[in-house]
Amino acid sequence: MKGKSLIVVAVLLGAGVMAYRHLPSWYNPFTPLRLSDPPGVITQFKLRRLPPEQCAALLAEANQQGLITTRSVANTTGSCPLTNAVRVRDFGPVKLSSSFLASCPLALSSALFVDQQARPLTQQFMGSPLVRIDHFGSYACRNIYHRENARLSEHATADALDISGFRLASGQQVSVLRGWKVDKTQPWLQAMLSASCDYYGNGLGPEYNAAHANHFHLGMRGYGLCR
Repeated sequence: MKGKSLIVVAVLLGAGVMAYRHLPSWYNPFTPLRLSDPPGVITQFKLRRLPPEQCAALLAEANQQGLITTRSVANTTGSCPLTNAVRVRDFGPVKLSSSFLASCPLALSSALFVDQQARPLTQQFMGSPLVRIDHFGSYACRNIYHRENARLSEHATADALDISGFRLASGQQVSVLRGWKVDKTQPWLQAMLSASCDYYGNGLGPEYNAAHANHFHLGMRGYGLCR
């Protein structure tokens, strides 16, 4: 009886090893992240733990694929120093109201979010391609909510982007402030904010508090708090 039990255990272990070897890379938290990995918990797990050199390599690949256009900027010093930051010019076919500074993780996460979620969701809900993202900026050397004794904001390290609205190929312009209250656009905006959880550490919108009534705050801290 004992021998049969050992055989069963050996078979199960062997099956487990074979299944692990044939597990798709996007389901395996221990394989390197690829730009083609679909959104989900494992992809977010990998994004949160990217070593700087791997992030830089993936961001360069994203530039080559036309998912994003960035250029390196010089490191800065002072109260809110920046290291290895980039200036984001666009997300391929999706333009920006202006360029913005971003840490490598913010730039890479944003490129994947726009390509894999923001563009498809816009086409699905609104029936028109997304062509531009309007924003309030990213880098700002300040504490959270500008409070004197609070910790530094994610904006102080260029780890957050505040998106204020979207423009479609049809010519329609939708602000977060007004669109969140309109029956036609609210489901789309809610879907966009919910989808950000797969890429950012936090996504805060109008229902979080009054300070976010007019924008989506997409930041790198945390592990998928989106509301």
